[in-house]
Amino acid sequence: MKDHESTRTHDVLAHSLSEADDRIRLAHWTPPRNGIFPHIRFGQRWFNTLWLLPISVAALLAIVATAQSLRELAGVQEFIRQYPGIAQAAPSVESGFPWWLRLQHFLNMFFMLFIIRAGIQILADHPRLYWKRDSTPGTEWFRFQHEVPANRIWTAKDDAVTLPQWLGIPGLRHTIGLARWWHFSVNFLWTLNGIVFYLLIFVTDQWQRIVPLTWEVFPNALSTGIQYASLNFPVDQGWTRYNGLQQLTYFVTIFIAAPVSIATGILQGPAFSNKLGWLGRVLNRQVARSIHFISFLWFVFFIVAHGVMVLVTGLRDNTNHMFAGVHDDSWSGFWLFLPAMTLLVVAWLWASPFTIKHARLVQKTGRFLIGWLKGLAEGWDPKSQLTEKDISPHFWPNGTMPASAEYDQLVAGEFADYRLRVSGLVAHPQSFSLNDLKSMRKQEQITTHFCIQGWSGVAKWGGVPMRDLMALVKPTADARYAVFYSLADGSDGGRYYDVHKVSNMHHELTILAYEMNGAALLVLHGAPLRLRCENELGFKMVKWVSAIEFVHDFKDLGAGQGGYNEDHEFFGYRMPI
Repeated sequence: MKDHESTRTHDVLAHSLSEADDRIRLAHWTPPRNGIFPHIRFGQRWFNTLWLLPISVAALLAIVATAQSLRELAGVQEFIRQYPGIAQAAPSVESGFPWWLRLQHFLNMFFMLFIIRAGIQILADHPRLYWKRDSTPGTEWFRFQHEVPANRIWTAKDDAVTLPQWLGIPGLRHTIGLARWWHFSVNFLWTLNGIVFYLLIFVTDQWQRIVPLTWEVFPNALSTGIQYASLNFPVDQGWTRYNGLQQLTYFVTIFIAAPVSIATGILQGPAFSNKLGWLGRVLNRQVARSIHFISFLWFVFFIVAHGVMVLVTGLRDNTNHMFAGVHDDSWSGFWLFLPAMTLLVVAWLWASPFTIKHARLVQKTGRFLIGWLKGLAEGWDPKSQLTEKDISPHFWPNGTMPASAEYDQLVAGEFADYRLRVSGLVAHPQSFSLNDLKSMRKQEQITTHFCIQGWSGVAKWGGVPMRDLMALVKPTADARYAVFYSLADGSDGGRYYDVHKVSNMHHELTILAYEMNGAALLVLHGAPLRLRCENELGFKMVKWVSAIEFVHDFKDLGAGQGGYNEDHEFFGYRMPI
């Protein structure tokens, strides 16, 4: 079959596809665009989060002064004597910090470095957070981009901002494809590490260190907080028992924040969100993004607070516990701590330049680690139809518009001369006019669009079911993929295209749409014809469709990655998440 495919002549548009480099070519990449310092909206007013710095300093000084004053009160002194910080009923863990726990602690630190940085890079591609599914400009509650300009067309790609390379991975504007590979791949490893951690702590006595077993943990946590805040620290007994504040903080981080982060990350993909029906609608993509961001802030706070407390409560003892597994007066843990921190710093500095130079390797590694999981999710039924009252008032435009005399003539003639060419491994190649398509059975659906950049929107689509079209042309048994060619070029030159599995084209909600919200499809959104495949991310839904070709393989098309964005921007080929 491979020989047959290599000798078969592709659709004429295949010759318009362009090769792509395996690294990021900075001269060809999306030009930089600076954002603004993060802003949060309260009511109708926006506040620069830079104000949090002086406010935090003032609050910290006030807390210290208040705590020190409280400790002079007899009632508070008695409270601390009764609740010294560690619940007396809490069990003592006598196994110290075994090797597996120390190893997982380091791996967790290492993985979180990449997860956090890649997560920030992903957010920079649509630097706005909402509580409503619609992603309507002006309704966001958090942003680090200017207001959307009202006097020009502003696409979602225009909205992306540049990050410093030491902060994001790789920091360049609109590198979400690579950032997602880092984020998802390392999250996969982090989750596996977490599962092993869960298993091991519950088959040993280590779970008793972090799971509260008595209500006394709450007054002891309050007592610990007062003691820390007054700068008169409680006695550390971390080798056998954590104090109440430590125990609650670790419990929230391990058993609440971590699962919430994983769940809300998954809910941002169409396959999972649509599968969950009403729950996916309540916890819609934008709600999930906002909660995901809040959990991210918790992890950042925990890491910073944890690092500070390690330093101020006794660096030698703490590093002995977590790096050497000993409870003595030596410096053995410190000398293991230094190379571990050096490795983290080197990895931090290495990540962005490596990604820029070896972008294709990052893509292929990510595909190896989690591509199979994305493939499994494609099989989920994408049914999640909404109602007309759910239709979004704003639907972000995106993509590079067609810029050719051919397309201009089609628009001028109201697409009377338009033809959709369907060829390749089919029994009956055909060419359809727009009127031909409109004379076929029309299917309407109100669904959520999930853009890879993070925004979402609901629209009513009307068009021809792909399964009906395939019933006419009859793809052969050798046809495994459907290639959709656009009338538009991609942003780096060469014709835009994308590839779908034929099996995925049989989904009930996969259509070729010529209507949007009850009217003819606008040029801005893909007229005369665009693909709707509701269990995939938006970039897979080719706009301005010119031709469809059924093939056995796509390795000889473009750069062989399965689509224009897959070739040039290192996106994933199967993208239901």
